[in-house]
Amino acid sequence: MNRQSIPLLSPAVGTHRELVSFHFGPANSGQKIYIQASLHADETPSMLTTVLLKRRLLQLEQACALNAEIVLVPVSNPVGLGQYVLGQFVGRFDLASGKNFNRHFVQFTKLVANANEALGADANENRRIVRELVEAELAQQKPLTEFESLQLALLKLSFDADVVIDLHCSLEAAMHVYTSEAAWAEFEPLSRYLGAEASLLATDSGGGAFDETHSLLWWTLQQQMPASKPVPTGTIAVTVECRGQRDVSYEVAQQDADALVDYLVWRGALRGEAKPLPPLLTPATPLAGSEQFYAPVSGILVHRAKIGDTIRVGQPLFDIVDPLTDETTTIVSQTEGVLYMRRAIRFVTAGAPLGRVTGTRPIRTGVLLGA
Repeated sequence: MNRQSIPLLSPAVGTHRELVSFHFGPANSGQKIYIQASLHADETPSMLTTVLLKRRLLQLEQACALNAEIVLVPVSNPVGLGQYVLGQFVGRFDLASGKNFNRHFVQFTKLVANANEALGADANENRRIVRELVEAELAQQKPLTEFESLQLALLKLSFDADVVIDLHCSLEAAMHVYTSEAAWAEFEPLSRYLGAEASLLATDSGGGAFDETHSLLWWTLQQQMPASKPVPTGTIAVTVECRGQRDVSYEVAQQDADALVDYLVWRGALRGEAKPLPPLLTPATPLAGSEQFYAPVSGILVHRAKIGDTIRVGQPLFDIVDPLTDETTTIVSQTEGVLYMRRAIRFVTAGAPLGRVTGTRPIRTGVLLGA
């Protein structure tokens, strides 16, 4: 194992943070796996998963069982880890700018806008050329803030990976994953090993998230380049939502770490015999088909359904009780699917997001991600 540290831009005199990564396996193996946790710094379950995964990778490396380079970043947001306001942990947004740590990454598609001139008839050579173009452009980036330097450091670690796995969690949620339609066949086994209760697919969800920064590049080039200049898939990427923020235990984290190991064995990144694939708990559905629920009024939030429940059309999901008038407003589902995430607090203001249910028919357009 090789431990590396990247210094981040200091935001003020006397302060300094660093991004730490752990590198396993042969760097010249021809396959690179990149795994990071807690880009939203208050999403702790995935961080514990990477602690246990790192221990396992150390054992496997000592046993010479690694066929790929594996880069592990257990704390991908040291900036957010330091953000406490009056005892409350704020890890999703940068307090200096208000920006979401997992939005508006530099888009690789813009960095290689002139790829057509550089590409030729050899698909594998084109993959190498595209990665060289991205690397050169990233080297030219000049971050102005600590936030920007963090995003750039993460991209420099991951831009040339064949597989990017971004570990998150939601507020209260079932295990679920987000990936692209094009990558689903490669990530369906991961969904099975993880026991995901929902798998949401979108090519471009519109938010400039970390995973799509990687995958969208190759999909876009494949759509744009003529047949005489073939572009293979260079990176597939997935976001794994490791349940809810309070789902922190050794048992659950070990289960998820084992699932990641099983997936890496299935991919051939680790030596060994792949375990039989578990059943897929629910079919993949379009992210655009998920119904999002919002509070029409303010009041006490009472949940009428459990996380992971299969929901019917017309089924009550939430009650909002006005403590002054005793009036109760009930929100029902217009979609049949799985309730895969919901709000954690129990008092809401008008317009607050409440939760989401998967759906098979696209009903939304534009930006599909939350704030």
